[in-house]
Amino acid sequence: MAEEVKLLGRRLSPFSTRVAIALNLKEVSYEFVKVEIFGQKSEILLECNPVYKKIPVLIHHGKPICESMIILQYIDDVWARNPSILPSHPYYRAIARFWVTYIDNNLLITIWGMMMAASKEAAKEAAGRAAEILQTLEEAFKQCSQGKDFFGGDAIGYLDIALGSFLGPLKAGEKLSNVEIFDEKTVPLLVGWAERFSKLDAVKEVLADAEEYIEMVQSMNDGVPTV
Repeated sequence: MAEEVKLLGRRLSPFSTRVAIALNLKEVSYEFVKVEIFGQKSEILLECNPVYKKIPVLIHHGKPICESMIILQYIDDVWARNPSILPSHPYYRAIARFWVTYIDNNLLITIWGMMMAASKEAAKEAAGRAAEILQTLEEAFKQCSQGKDFFGGDAIGYLDIALGSFLGPLKAGEKLSNVEIFDEKTVPLLVGWAERFSKLDAVKEVLADAEEYIEMVQSMNDGVPTV
């Protein structure tokens, strides 16, 4: 009997993108359910995530799992076939979780600042913070990849998916702020990683590009969010 798997989310939600990539990696067939997160939120979202009322939510055989990185761990446990998402060794698992926490606590807010800045000065300040974060992640890549193509080594994993989900917003932030921070001069390892990551079959069909995020920002400025 086919498994019942649904993903509640939005295309331009990086956190929904994380789950979609993980499901694609594991070759799990699923139904993507677009839910309303602005104004009157979708009833199914309120039922499945009554605590935070946020996306994404994975529904597996009628049971909801919330929070993107928790969902990734669930996917890795339930569909244990290769490729693995989390490192097998406890130490490297801990390191991957550490850097994901760093990314989620620091990168998104700075990207958002670049995208929504009210002035050139504010955009430049946000871009400066983002550049510092990327420099730190450049060093993290050097350590975690051990000279291979991805944070996870030869194949993408937990940390790759977490950071990769922000590539579209990051590039949109550069264009909207008119400040380039993601370039070969400053973060060459991350630039090469991003190119490889974006070309993967599991990624390219669900990873939105910068122009889609720019349209989202413009629609939000007009009072009609489309995320």
